[in-house]
Amino acid sequence: MKLSDRLKTIRGTTDPIQPTAQGAPDPLGPADGVAPSHHTAGSDEAALPSAASPLQPTDPGPGSPASPASAFSAQESASVSPVEPRASGPRAPDALSGLKARVAETLFQRLGSRMSDPSLSEDALRALARDELSRAIDAEQVPLTPEERRRLIRTVGDEVLGLGPLQALLDDPTVTEIMVNHHEQIFVERHGRLSAVNESFSTDDHLRRVIERIVSRVGRRIDESSPLVDARLEDGSRVNAIIPPLAVNGPSLTIRKFGAVPLTVSDLIGYGTVSPEIADLLRACVQARLNIVISGGTGTGKTTLLNVMSSFIPNDERIVTIEDAVELQLQQDHVVRLESRPPNIEGSGAVTIRDLVRNSLRMRPDRIVVGEVRGGESLDMLQAMNTGHDGSISTVHANAPRDAIARLETLVLMAGMDLPLRAIREQIASAVDVVVHLARLRDGSRRVTHVTEVQGMEGDVVTLQDAFVFDFSAGVDQQGRFLGRPISTGVRPRFVEHFKDVGVRLPMGLFEAGPR
Repeated sequence: MKLSDRLKTIRGTTDPIQPTAQGAPDPLGPADGVAPSHHTAGSDEAALPSAASPLQPTDPGPGSPASPASAFSAQESASVSPVEPRASGPRAPDALSGLKARVAETLFQRLGSRMSDPSLSEDALRALARDELSRAIDAEQVPLTPEERRRLIRTVGDEVLGLGPLQALLDDPTVTEIMVNHHEQIFVERHGRLSAVNESFSTDDHLRRVIERIVSRVGRRIDESSPLVDARLEDGSRVNAIIPPLAVNGPSLTIRKFGAVPLTVSDLIGYGTVSPEIADLLRACVQARLNIVISGGTGTGKTTLLNVMSSFIPNDERIVTIEDAVELQLQQDHVVRLESRPPNIEGSGAVTIRDLVRNSLRMRPDRIVVGEVRGGESLDMLQAMNTGHDGSISTVHANAPRDAIARLETLVLMAGMDLPLRAIREQIASAVDVVVHLARLRDGSRRVTHVTEVQGMEGDVVTLQDAFVFDFSAGVDQQGRFLGRPISTGVRPRFVEHFKDVGVRLPMGLFEAGPR
């Protein structure tokens, strides 16, 4: 962004300097006293903890550092504590807004071209800005308390080097998703629950400039001719922005945060997303090279579970990952990461997921991992599974394992091949071995609710058999948290016989019926 544009951003900003709240809530679960949401367990997306159960890719996870986009170090940001939810009643006018604008303008003048100097590291630029800000504030000779001075330095620094009112939310490790409905209304997700916060933008133009700053960093553009964009921040957080005329009430922005440290299967067990028994079964399925589809609704943690399951792939195998926006954090050495590309302003130059799936077959992959199938690429993925590329994993949006099969049928039809429905179902039945379903429950937690075997065809129907299902009959505790866990149905999946052939072992009694 041009220096003049950054200056306009500051001059147009009159939002109050908000204090940072102290005392972070427990990241392992919803805060006590929070009323459960009205989503039903059956229809909701469920399963991986968001902040409470960081199975969500947006979760920073325990011990994760603050966002790399943070404008200042921890000493100036007062230890990155959570941002307060929105208080009731009108907002008080900010007496420091004029001072903030003057200090910001002075900072721009003093930093000048050094803000875009490629030889200046991020840390060095922050330190330089911090020193110049202190001098600019001293020059104003306005009496400030230590707390007011700290907040002024942080707020101006966020505007100059960060993302304005969003920066404190990005730095808050308890926030897993940020939703800007319009410039005066920002919601966040913590522990699977949504709440409004006091942060806001001064005007639609202020919000628009921050959006442009985000997308310009990744070489994208957003304007009236291209009014929506998907992008990602430097820390991997996923961004979706949409502006008028498509966004009727003004620019809108959604950011799904991702942790710097990938979650492990032990983390998911600790959060209650998976049980130890399911973890053992999923590990065996991956090592035995079964083809797996992970299903669930939006925000249920499908990508995070996919990331964890991918960690079970042996390190000596060549893995090709294909995604719309890069989210997977595979730790193996032999990984090729592919990302689709949208069309340019003239409508040409697009590279789709389907193009990448087809190309991956020529790359000698041992495993193909597709972040999400949402179109005709599902046919190419099924064909790859059926032609020697065993052990492939993907995700699909669906509300239940049976719905996942129906969804795959619909997506194959989108390939435009005019195949008979029975032929499509036979392709699915022979390609997919296991469906793992996630749901977000009423308490905000994300759980694996089904592990289902695809057994084959009976007539014109794909037959499924649940191996594990979530026990909702266990009820809830005093805080409304579900006490249940996935339990075995007592039916031994047919694919277990394949485990013996490839030397993969399971614990004895894994499929004994009932709770443990």
